[in-house]
Amino acid sequence: MPTLTIPKKLTKGEDLVVIPRKEYEELLRVQQSMPEKVKTFKPTASEKKAIAEARKRFAKGEYLTLEELRHELALNR
Repeated sequence: MPTLTIPKKLTKGEDLVVIPRKEYEELLRVQQSMPEKVKTFKPTASEKKAIAEARKRFAKGEYLTLEELRHELALNR
């Protein structure tokens, strides 16, 4: 298998993904066929704060598993 070295200067330190041309062209075709009014999630400042807090709690292990959540919901019926 041939090996190709791509200088970091060329990629500007970013990740580089190599895919076959046909797959790339298909991706471009799909992107161009999508309606421009596709909505994306843009969190507000308070939502960003809540997400950051949730990530901190998750990192500390402060979360419920799906099974624990189901159990809690069943108890509150």
